[in-house]
Amino acid sequence: MSLPHLDEPTRALVALAAAIAVGEEIALEEQILACVTEAVPNAWVDELLLQSVLMVGWPRALIAAAVWRRMGDPSAEPGEDGGEYARAAEWTARGEAICREIYGSNYERLRENVRALHPALEAWMVTEGYGRTLGRPGLDLARRELCVVAQVAFQGAERQLHSHLKGALNAGASAEAVSETLDVVRRMLGAREAKLAASLWARIRP
Repeated sequence: MSLPHLDEPTRALVALAAAIAVGEEIALEEQILACVTEAVPNAWVDELLLQSVLMVGWPRALIAAAVWRRMGDPSAEPGEDGGEYARAAEWTARGEAICREIYGSNYERLRENVRALHPALEAWMVTEGYGRTLGRPGLDLARRELCVVAQVAFQGAERQLHSHLKGALNAGASAEAVSETLDVVRRMLGAREAKLAASLWARIRP
């Protein structure tokens, strides 16, 4: 799909992604209220919460999930069951396809570099990360990548932010949508992280 700019629901979702990375309950409540006000689909929020485990870890993801369940719609369908381990081969194939879409011509180099760090990291990245988690239905890949950009920017992880800024473009987000995402999260970033994000995007932006 193509995402030419941030509509209000997407803007609210990206802001929530940043708030999850920050991990402060007041900020989470504020952004979840914004998601409710902007009628962000429940499935989008649920999928963001799940993928946040990959980007910011279990503690922040669980804190955010608790606030969402308290303030959001408790009747929302849970989506795909992530515990069906008989589907591992399917997750691997799905992960390979999605990882290749995000990384484009750098896909093989990524696999090789991560494998050199540890073969288990490569396997988990593809099967658990891209296949089981980021490949789930319920939220399109462009919006997923914009949320990843928001959370990785908060951490100041230069190499990963560089990759996912490009990945958002490869997944169908326009340059305008990426710029708007960085504008949304800039107020939550520290000075170093904000400078890094701006510098990287200035070099990458088409």
